[in-house]
Amino acid sequence: MSSGRHLRIDAKSPYRQLVGVGGVGTGVFFELEGEHTLGRNESRLGRLRDVRDYCKLHIVLHYVAKLLGAGRSEASFRVTPIAKVGDDASGRRLIQEMRETGMETSRIQAVPGSPTLFSVCFQYPDGTGGNITTSHSAASDLSRRDIAASGDLLRPAGEQLVAVAVPEVPLEVRDYFLQQATRNGSLRAASFAAAEVQPALQLGMFKLLDLVSLNEDEGEKLVGCAFSPAAPLPFVEKCQDLLRNSFPDLTVVVSAGKMGAFGITAKRTQYCPAPEVDIASTAGAGDSLLGGIVAGLAAGIPFFSPDATASGQRNNNVIDSAIQLGVLLGSHKCESPHTIHPHACLDTLIEFANGRGLKFSREIEALFVTDKAKRCPQPVL
Repeated sequence: MSSGRHLRIDAKSPYRQLVGVGGVGTGVFFELEGEHTLGRNESRLGRLRDVRDYCKLHIVLHYVAKLLGAGRSEASFRVTPIAKVGDDASGRRLIQEMRETGMETSRIQAVPGSPTLFSVCFQYPDGTGGNITTSHSAASDLSRRDIAASGDLLRPAGEQLVAVAVPEVPLEVRDYFLQQATRNGSLRAASFAAAEVQPALQLGMFKLLDLVSLNEDEGEKLVGCAFSPAAPLPFVEKCQDLLRNSFPDLTVVVSAGKMGAFGITAKRTQYCPAPEVDIASTAGAGDSLLGGIVAGLAAGIPFFSPDATASGQRNNNVIDSAIQLGVLLGSHKCESPHTIHPHACLDTLIEFANGRGLKFSREIEALFVTDKAKRCPQPVL
């Protein structure tokens, strides 16, 4: 790249730093031979794919750091993960990769005696599959005490904060983190695994959020209504009813795979179709979506398109909202087999949009900053 563009962050920006909690880890990916379900006592051949797998906090924060130019100067947007990895080669490599992206890694602890979170993913020839993930890893050791020890990050002096809580660390720790972030007026964003949605509701976590990003299955667990990509209106209306009655200030993003995503509040909705792309892998696309939205909001891009009607009708060829930026990034990510697209940055995202007949609004283009001293950093392999 001849330039390293990013979204401008300055004294007028709504947010100047992000603190996040969640899992940091890695994994491997096998393509199994044979369609039948893996048996209890079976040994199965599988092709180990050249795929780099990452956990949710790393993915979300990676894209925020890249789009906002984190770590380029003392005045840059600051991205700080609070996490634990093992005191092992995988943990050290992940910390180095995050540092290379511009994150502040001093709050990532390397824990002796506990392994870095690790997942073995497997896929059958028909595309279905599953994974086996470390049940007791360093990530699961993250505690309220660790959040309290980083309390200085959640009390910024004169600078509003984005607080992000994502899976693969204990739900109760994320709840405590969001409680602390709520006290200083932070923008609070989260995602949940499907099995966590109801427990999170019972803990009252959704009342501590401004933004939640869910996939179709997770959205169904929240709303109690089936989601049909062919006929989404009943789901959207049921979601709005829930928000009006219980969470009037919450914005819900529901990703719908190759269809795109829906942004839903108690009063407004916006459907954002995803551009067509040759898919290498969809793994990590939902986390990329959240990272793009958070980066856009931090830079001052409105969540909804300014010209969208209450029902979400608008010109879909112009990117003028944070949710569209997130959908664009999620689609761009799908061009890579890795859960983090190793070359994705604002420059490649602009090229990706232009190649599909999409253009950014003048208001967003005005946020593009060119740093000629920097190139889109090459991935640490």
